[in-house]
Amino acid sequence: MGILSRASYIVRSKLNSVLNRAEDPNETLDYSYEQMRDQLQEVKQGIADLTTQKKRLEIQKRRLEENVEKHNEQAREAVRQDRDDLAREALEKKKSKMNEIEDLEAQIADLQQSQDRLVEKKDELQSQIEEFRTRKETLKARHDAAEAETRVSEAMTGAGDEMADVTRAIERSEERTEEMEARAEAMDELEETGAFENALSDEDRIDRELEQGRTDDEVESELATLKSELDEGVEANGADEAEESTTADAETDADIESELEELRDEE
Repeated sequence: MGILSRASYIVRSKLNSVLNRAEDPNETLDYSYEQMRDQLQEVKQGIADLTTQKKRLEIQKRRLEENVEKHNEQAREAVRQDRDDLAREALEKKKSKMNEIEDLEAQIADLQQSQDRLVEKKDELQSQIEEFRTRKETLKARHDAAEAETRVSEAMTGAGDEMADVTRAIERSEERTEEMEARAEAMDELEETGAFENALSDEDRIDRELEQGRTDDEVESELATLKSELDEGVEANGADEAEESTTADAETDADIESELEELRDEE
C-alpha cells in the first residue's frame, strides 16, 4: 500500500469513526481537515526523506567520480614511469569505480522518478485539501445557518404556545370582567327598583300593595288640588279681562261723542 493510499485509508477510517459517534458536524469537518493536513505533512516528510537519500547517493557518486579521475591520473603517471603494472592496477580501480557510478546513477534515477511521482501526488493531495477546506467552511456556514434557523423556529413555536396560553388567559379575564360588570349593573338596577329594601323589609305582599294604594291616593289628591288651583286662576283672569274690555269700550264711546260735539259746534 502506497503512502497516499495509506493516508486516504487512515483518513476514511478515522472519519467514519467520528461520524459513528454522531458528534457535532463542525467538529467532524475540522477534525477531518486536520487529519488530512497531518497526512499531507507525512507525504512531505516522505518526499524529504527520499530526496535526502538521493542526495547521499549523488554525493557518493561525486566522490567516485573524483576517484575515477585520480586513478586516471595514476595510470598516466605510471605509464610515464614505465610502470605498466601500476598503470594496469590504476585502470582496474578506475573501471571498478565507474561500474559503481553506473549503479549509483541507476539508483539516483529511480529515486528521482519516485520523488517526481510523490511530488505530483503531494500537489494533488494539497489541491484536494484546499478544495475540502472550501467545502468544509461552506458546510459549516450552512450548518450554523440551519442550526440558527432551527433555534429560531423552536423559539417561535415556544412563543406561539406561550401566546396561546396568554390569549386564553386574556379571554378568561375578559369573560370574568364582563360577568362582574353585568353583576354590578344588575345590583344597581335592583337597588334602584328597591328590590333590596323590599327583600330586607318585614312587610309582606299585602302590606306593600296597601302602601302602594295609599301612595296612589295621595298622588291623586295632590293632582286634584293642583287642577282646582289652576281652574280658579283661569276664572279670575277671565273676569279681569272682561272688566277691562268694558271699561275700554266705554272710554272709546266717550271719545267718539266728544268728537261729534266738536264737529256740531263748528257748523
